[in-house]
Amino acid sequence: MLEVNQLTRWYGKFKAVDSVNFSIGKGEIVGLLGHNGAGKTTIMKMLSGFLEPNAGSIKINQIDITSNLKQIQQQIGYLPENLPVYPEMSVADYLDYAAQLKGLNRQQKQQELKRAIKATELAPKLLDPIATLSRGYKQRVGVAQAILGRPSLLILDEPTNGLDPTQTEHMRELIREIAKEATVILSTHIMQEVDALCDRAIIIRQGQLAVDAKLDELRQSRSLNLATSLSLEKIQALLTPIQGIINIESAGVKDPQQTEVLHYVIHLTTTANLTKLSSTIAKQVISAGADLYTISQQHIDLETLFRQVNQGTLSKEVKHAA
Repeated sequence: MLEVNQLTRWYGKFKAVDSVNFSIGKGEIVGLLGHNGAGKTTIMKMLSGFLEPNAGSIKINQIDITSNLKQIQQQIGYLPENLPVYPEMSVADYLDYAAQLKGLNRQQKQQELKRAIKATELAPKLLDPIATLSRGYKQRVGVAQAILGRPSLLILDEPTNGLDPTQTEHMRELIREIAKEATVILSTHIMQEVDALCDRAIIIRQGQLAVDAKLDELRQSRSLNLATSLSLEKIQALLTPIQGIINIESAGVKDPQQTEVLHYVIHLTTTANLTKLSSTIAKQVISAGADLYTISQQHIDLETLFRQVNQGTLSKEVKHAA
């Protein structure tokens, strides 16, 4: 559905986006992540046609955006982080104006306005000037204009910004519903949003693609957590010869009341069978006459992953796990 190839953008001598490649299929909800200044907003502006790339291409439904900009923009819904609304306009007038900008004919416009207003629960505020709305309602207005015309690509920058917990859950449900018919790119600093909504994460670091992987696969690391009574020297001598184990690190004593319980992280090769290796390790520890307390696959939460990416410590095998 969306194909991005060697996307590059310069601001003077500063390269904000550096040869970024990714593709997203219909119905996917993808989290676009990165620190401030990483290049996320520039990428979103290029995807929406607001900015032209200096190099590379963007295709939506196999149509190049640079040669068919108006046609493509009719298929895109975009919610920027700071929506440029007209504060003196009423909600109804603004949405009517947005529908006209999208080229909807009279019948389409009426149907789409009703659908967007119902989906975002804006009916009680239709006649209110936008300037009088709370931050949460202004955000709903932004989402309403973005989904007008049933776009095939929806780009949302901080969609739950300013919403209370109830509104946030409602927004999540709306995004899931939209994704049944469209591709959704979601940019946010709130990792819980990505965990709750996204199938996949694209992480940008210093303008370059650092990670493109499915969340389920990212969380499953190539490491095992082991708790036993064996010392580091003994556990290394016992387990390092086993094929599939790269190295073993001490994680120390986690409970001062149980100093006999020593914790380790066992790093494995990309081809290692975690289930079989877990069984082998357990047998080796028990046969050595030691206590085995736990052995489990190490799970990485998204915040840890994000931190590893930006510290440059993420292992190579998880950078492209999709």
